[in-house]
Amino acid sequence: MARGWESKSVESQMEAAEARGRGQQQPRLSAAQIERKARHDSLLLDRKRVLHDLEKARHPRHQQMLREALAYLDRKLAGLGPDPVS
Repeated sequence: MARGWESKSVESQMEAAEARGRGQQQPRLSAAQIERKARHDSLLLDRKRVLHDLEKARHPRHQQMLREALAYLDRKLAGLGPDPVS
């Protein structure tokens, strides 16, 4: 007998939770690490938005401003190093 999509969804969520429980425990992060990860994630989101805006920009001055913003974000990301908790 076929089950409804709701029960399949619940079952898959339960299996995923069990798999996470069996998997490796995530290390506890210090406050500084949490802050660094949040900053890194925020910069990545900003970079993604600027890239999207750059694709849509038509005016040369606006494009230049966005390229400068992208370079700034890249420098900030490089200063933070790799993603602290991948």
